[in-house]
Amino acid sequence: MTPLARWQNFYVIIGSSAGALIGLQFVVLSLITSRSARTDPVAGSAFSSPNIVHFAAVLGLSAVLSAPWDAVGPASIVWGLAGFGGVVYAIVVTRRMRRVTVYQPEFEDWLFHSLLPFAAYLALAVSACAVRFRIRECLFCVGAAVLLLLFIGIHNAWDAVTYHVFARKQQ
Repeated sequence: MTPLARWQNFYVIIGSSAGALIGLQFVVLSLITSRSARTDPVAGSAFSSPNIVHFAAVLGLSAVLSAPWDAVGPASIVWGLAGFGGVVYAIVVTRRMRRVTVYQPEFEDWLFHSLLPFAAYLALAVSACAVRFRIRECLFCVGAAVLLLLFIGIHNAWDAVTYHVFARKQQ
């Protein structure tokens, strides 16, 4: 039995949740878009699109890590590439957040849209490099990073909904 086999239930639960949340996010975005008269594509690419990316990363990694690998090494290459790509994407999102003109991001926005995703993806990339030396710890690191991305997506989706329902309603 490979070390990944013990994580099967974890990734089934996390992946299922991410898949359901991707669908829910599309419904919410459709409702928000139909209510809003003015839209800013930069704001959408900074605040909405990353949620789908994070949920898709969780879903994809859950599928990959639930596959019947003979060893952890090949799986670590996949999660390492996902981590590296996510780090680059977190930097892109941070740059987009700086260009948003219709809304001034607050500390919480920087934390949940920039810093925490960067940390989660960086943990994936670093754990992929260290897996040869500390398999068990790296698998826990991957699990924590995936769970963090799921919670980030949930927080950000909820934040977007409450912003559009309450803040935009007052305007």
